[in-house]
Amino acid sequence: MKKKLEIIIFVICFSLLGITAAGALTIDFEGQSDSAVLTDEYTGVIFSNATVITAGITLNEGEFPPHSGTNVVFDDGGEMTIAFSTPVTNVGAYFTYGVPLTLSFYDSLDNLEGTLTFSSNLVSSGNPPNEFLSFASASGISKAIILGDPAGASFVMDDLTFNPLSTAVPEPSTLLLLAGGFWGIAGVAKAAGRANYPIGI
Repeated sequence: MKKKLEIIIFVICFSLLGITAAGALTIDFEGQSDSAVLTDEYTGVIFSNATVITAGITLNEGEFPPHSGTNVVFDDGGEMTIAFSTPVTNVGAYFTYGVPLTLSFYDSLDNLEGTLTFSSNLVSSGNPPNEFLSFASASGISKAIILGDPAGASFVMDDLTFNPLSTAVPEPSTLLLLAGGFWGIAGVAKAAGRANYPIGI
């Protein structure tokens, strides 16, 4: 009886909290064929002006080395857009770029949340390639636009990482207080049970 009551209280506690632990997701573009045009190949993410290129085939890995594996995507025909079907709290990726790069981030109402601008980091420029660029927003990011040369073919991106916007997880102190309250209720229920059943169950 005591164990059942503790289990029920534990389940109620976490059901009321509605905790959903959402970890970071990474798209490394491996498994795509060289010159594949990306659209909705990845669940919850839609690309435009993004084409896969592979080291040893069409990618100049001397100037634009992949961060991992052999595949990257490049801005094919203009600015690259990444749209998320569910808002995310942060977006980041590894970039190598030959011209100034501007990243703009928008919420679900298409309001601009922030813009980041960077200069070239080609291997020949003496800067390290594969620079990790990221942006975070507590209210959620629904779209990222990455602009290099307006004509395209000016940067590569690898290992796109993002965190889905999830139900807020309470701070540890809140959890401790809530758990303490439920254990207190369990103690009172246990004491009441003993009063009603003096021989124990």
